[in-house]
This record gives sequence, C-alpha cells and structure tokens, in this order.
Amino acid sequence: MIILHIETSTTICSVALSKDGECIFSRSNNEGMNHATLLSPFIADALDVLKKLSDKPDAIAVSSGPGSYTGLRIGVSTAKGLCYGFDIPLIAVSTTEILALSAINSVSNAEKALFCPMIDARRMEVYDAIYDGSLNIIRKISASIIESSSYNEFLSEHTVYFFGNGSGKCKSVLSHPNTFFLENIEPVATNMIPLAETLFLKQKFEDVAYFEPFYLKEFQATIPKKLL
Repeated sequence: MIILHIETSTTICSVALSKDGECIFSRSNNEGMNHATLLSPFIADALDVLKKLSDKPDAIAVSSGPGSYTGLRIGVSTAKGLCYGFDIPLIAVSTTEILALSAINSVSNAEKALFCPMIDARRMEVYDAIYDGSLNIIRKISASIIESSSYNEFLSEHTVYFFGNGSGKCKSVLSHPNTFFLENIEPVATNMIPLAETLFLKQKFEDVAYFEPFYLKEFQATIPKKLL
C-alpha cells in the first residue's frame, strides 16, 4: 500500500510518501504561505521516488482542515487532480487529528490527559477540538474565542495539553494549574501516515468530484489599509 500525503492547512507545506505504513519520502517547508510555489515540486520529487521503484500511489491523502482557506484549497485541488490522473481514491484526514496524534505520542501517561489542538484563526480566536489519549473526540471542532474560563469544565478534572500554531497566543490567558502547552507540534504530512493508513484499510474514501475541505468559517477577504 503506497499513499501520497499532502498537508497544506497552515503555513507549513509538506508532502510525504508511505509504503505499508513506513515513510519513504518527505519534504516540508515552514517559511510561510508558499504552497502554490512549493507543493507541485515536492509532489514531483515524491513521484520521482516512486518512478525509480517502478511503483505508483494507491491513494492520495490530504489534510481536510480546518485551517487556512487558501492552503486547504490548494492542497485539496491538487489532491483531486492526482486522484483523477492516477484513477485512485482520495482520503481526507482531519487537521486537528493530525495534531492531536502527534501530541499524544509525545506525552507519557497520555491516557490520563486531554489534548486540545489549536489552529490560529486571527486575533484571540482559534479552531480547536478536544481529544482523549486514545484519539476519541471529546469536544467537536469549533471556532473559539479564548478567555480565561474557556476550558474550565475540562481543566477542573483533567490535565489538558494545548498545542498548535494558535496555542502561543493563549498562554497569557489560560492560567489554570492543569494547563500545559506543548511546543513544536505541527501538522505535517509524515504525521498523517498512521491516520491515512487506517482510513485506507477501512475503505473510507471521499467522493473526488464533490469533496470540499472543512473550512469551518466562510472565507473573508481583507482590504489592505493603503486602499482604504
């Protein structure tokens, strides 16, 4: 089983190849929203690896959001094109699950804690969800404006780990003693591998023609100040 993984939900652009659950190629760039420039060359390099192996992907996995409207649109449209070209299925992997699994794997005694991925959504708002240590969802994905009491119902009974590119701005707001922040937990393509493989084995594929990313909120264009 060979899966090509695409992750473009945040400022990071990354691509990975897995074969039977093992990563055989990965490329990643975290220097900003360069997805339109970098994604195609990364994929071309991945396909060159497969060409040398006389192989091709069995499925394309893409991060489905929430996250950057532009990043998700670029990733999903590229994934769809590859699915049509190779005549293979599309797998959608939740961005918050990618983050949560990485965090769970980084913590000892994870089964006793809760995990809250936070994706930046401007100002003091984040896209978040809460998972337990077995990656069961405790609170569904939502857009949350963070206040000091935002997670008290969970913090009163559990240690809660916060992480993701939206968590840094919340450090000064969340001060409950059961609050912990994890650094360097990022949604990258290599972290998609176990999740995508599970979905492949369960034959949980998306309709390539109609699949849309989970934007969570409608896109809002901004007008540069100099034009006002």
